[in-house]
Amino acid sequence: METRLLGASGCAVSAFTLGTMTFGKETDEAGAHEQLDAFVEAGGTLVDTADVYNDGVSEEVVGRWMADRPDDVTDRVVLATKGRFPTGPGANDVGLSRRHLTRAIDASLRRLGSGVDAIDLYQVHAWDPLTPLEETLRTLDDAVRAGKVRYVGLSNFTGWQVQKVVALARQLGTAVPVTLQPQYNLLARGVELEVVPSCLDAGLGLLPWSPLGGGWLTGKYTRDQRPTGSTRLGENPDRGMEAYGKRSSQQRTWDVVDAVQQVAQQRGTSMAAVALAWLVARPSVTSVILGARTTEQLRENLGAADLRLEPAQVEALDAASDPAPDDYPYGPAGSAQRSRPVTGGRAS
Repeated sequence: METRLLGASGCAVSAFTLGTMTFGKETDEAGAHEQLDAFVEAGGTLVDTADVYNDGVSEEVVGRWMADRPDDVTDRVVLATKGRFPTGPGANDVGLSRRHLTRAIDASLRRLGSGVDAIDLYQVHAWDPLTPLEETLRTLDDAVRAGKVRYVGLSNFTGWQVQKVVALARQLGTAVPVTLQPQYNLLARGVELEVVPSCLDAGLGLLPWSPLGGGWLTGKYTRDQRPTGSTRLGENPDRGMEAYGKRSSQQRTWDVVDAVQQVAQQRGTSMAAVALAWLVARPSVTSVILGARTTEQLRENLGAADLRLEPAQVEALDAASDPAPDDYPYGPAGSAQRSRPVTGGRAS
């Protein structure tokens, strides 16, 4: 598996990340440990969890795996977790305040257990409009200086929020974030308008989540039948951003699905592998987060590690998934002004 640097840091990670949101609920502990073994065996190194994944059980499952495996295995793992969302009923059990973050970091380390001496990448799970940004940055920097955290990152931030965080961190002399986790896939390309350029400018690497669009890009859903059975939308067709009614009513959804299917047929591979190969090659992407219920699903998705799409195939996928922004400032008229030749000036 390809190895890349974690944003502007010197830390090397695999181009695919094992996401662990299913651990402790959809995936039992034995299945989770099997996935971790398979991921590391395939050359994967970056493992991502969060304090709110199944009320902390995901961190505990990962921690027990870390403690149970030999050092020559776990030393390769770069472990990431997140904090910000509610972990209790109190007003201080949520957010990016010094009080909540210090407790959240310590609680994550306790759940991860004796096999983890520090969190390699600690990410703030979302923006907090109530806490002064300086308070959050100084708290994260204190955690780095105390040896509890090695690098810091962001998740679900907009472009202007990324710029504000990076500029203030540099001004204060605190640890500067090295990564951002956004939703990003062939059906969700809005981040390319502001978030991706912001991260490229600031040197942040992207760790995209939901790379398969909640299953839409695997071809499991059809126009004429609402999903049923043991899939996320089968159990709840109105679930979240990938709700069947919302996405199935958009012609662009089916244009993208058809384009992915055509490329998969051309290459003799799965639709999932095509969608992942497209995403892992996008500008600023460091590592794509894979989330699977089963080891079989994980192994299938890891097949994308060896897939390189032809330029014509990338162009076809780009065209089908074009978010079609307004002409100005994001469309052709605006983007034409974002660069210019060295020799310019008005034509005589």
